[in-house]
Amino acid sequence: MANQIHPLMSFFEGYVRNFRRLNLSSLHNRSMFTSREIDYFARLGEWLGFDAYVEDSKRNDLTGRSRPMDLSWWKWDTRLDKENYVSLSLHLER
Repeated sequence: MANQIHPLMSFFEGYVRNFRRLNLSSLHNRSMFTSREIDYFARLGEWLGFDAYVEDSKRNDLTGRSRPMDLSWWKWDTRLDKENYVSLSLHLER
C-alpha cells in the first residue's frame, strides 16, 4: 500500500508552505497573527466546500450554554438533512 498522508497533515503541510503569504513580521502583534491565521483557515474551508464561520458558537443542549469558537467549518448536505448542517468538521480556537 502506498504511503498516504492524513488529510489533517495535508492541511498543516499546506499551512507551513504558505505561511509566508500571510505577510507577517516581527512588527505585527499577536492579534494580527490571529486574525490572518483565522482568515487563512476560513478561506481554506470555503475552498474545500465547507461553510466557514468566524466567531461562531454551538449550543450545548446538555449544559444549556453555547460553546464559542474562533472558527468553524460546517458541512451541509441536503441529501442527508435539508434543514440542518450534517457535521461540524472543524472547530478552531486560536
